[in-house]
Amino acid sequence: YCREEGVTTMRHIVTTVIAAIILVAIGVFAWRTFNPGPLAFARGSTVTLADYHEANPTGVPSGLAKADVIKRGEYLAKAADCMVCHTAPGEAEYAGGLAFPLPFGTLYSTNITADKDTGIGNYSDQDFLNAVQRGIRKDGARLYPAMPYTSYTYMTDADVLAIKTYLLSLPAVRSQNQNNTLQFPFNQRWSMIFWSAAFNPDKRFAPNTEKTAEWNRGAYIAEALAHCGDCHTPRNLAFALDNRRKFAGAVAAGWRAYDITSDKGTGIGSWTDEEVFSYLAKGHAAGRGTASGPMGEAVDHSFSRMDPADIRALVTYLRSIPAVASSEPATIAPPAPASPKEGGAVADTLGGKVFAQACASCHSWTGVSAISPF
Repeated sequence: YCREEGVTTMRHIVTTVIAAIILVAIGVFAWRTFNPGPLAFARGSTVTLADYHEANPTGVPSGLAKADVIKRGEYLAKAADCMVCHTAPGEAEYAGGLAFPLPFGTLYSTNITADKDTGIGNYSDQDFLNAVQRGIRKDGARLYPAMPYTSYTYMTDADVLAIKTYLLSLPAVRSQNQNNTLQFPFNQRWSMIFWSAAFNPDKRFAPNTEKTAEWNRGAYIAEALAHCGDCHTPRNLAFALDNRRKFAGAVAAGWRAYDITSDKGTGIGSWTDEEVFSYLAKGHAAGRGTASGPMGEAVDHSFSRMDPADIRALVTYLRSIPAVASSEPATIAPPAPASPKEGGAVADTLGGKVFAQACASCHSWTGVSAISPF
């Protein structure tokens, strides 16, 4: 009797596991079928790069087309903003250790220098492609999506390997990777197999034949290299990007990544092309704002190092994103009072008095400094 009961219990367990696997498979199929990809909004026909007859939208700008692979890899690594995430404050570049605090623990970026014991010195080309495009480490373990491989998956093999060549040309830094402190069940890396199956398309960039070459270049920069959506697109319950609200704004590393759709109220629809260009290339747009936090780092280490033609291509692409009104307040504050009198009761508050004593002499009562346009 006991043996029969044990067999029955085991059958129930096996049946439950099989049913769970089937449900997961159905969920993955449904998501992959009905969830729009990051470029789905553009519609039109796409082709492989081999069948695209306009200027190649991938790789480096034309001025670097004949440069050696290390130089090309350096440009692409900066465009992909690799250093910012893989460098801890005060530590060696690319040696990892940067903390990513999450509600359920902390992730730490890894060493991607040429060190063979703690970095990527022993990674083959295929190992590196697997990590960048598929989120799979050399030892077969799955990466968490703090590494934006769901965006990097659109990069060409040639671009990914150019970055690898550049990284391996830099000094090797021996720096042991820190252990993550994620709580159960988030510390179960194997579960990322199912997450990746649902949310990582694992395919390369395909140009849209109904768009201009500049638009396609901007799309490649935004979606593959600069991975703009990883900060500016809201996430769903599974922490994957919700492309139905593409670029509508989200919270990244504790900072508000604002709506960058063409919505005129909460997005950048009312900005001129020159204002968007200036913000990306210089980190400041007069009358609009100054990049700070993670966006400030992206400007300092990535966008400001890019060819102006690439920034303009990115602006062209951003202009095509459908407007999505954000639930957050508009990014532009109302005008400051021109004088203490116009400030009314505000000028009589403690904050108003502090501003009058410590700030107004440089910034004036309008907030527009006579010393610096910032």
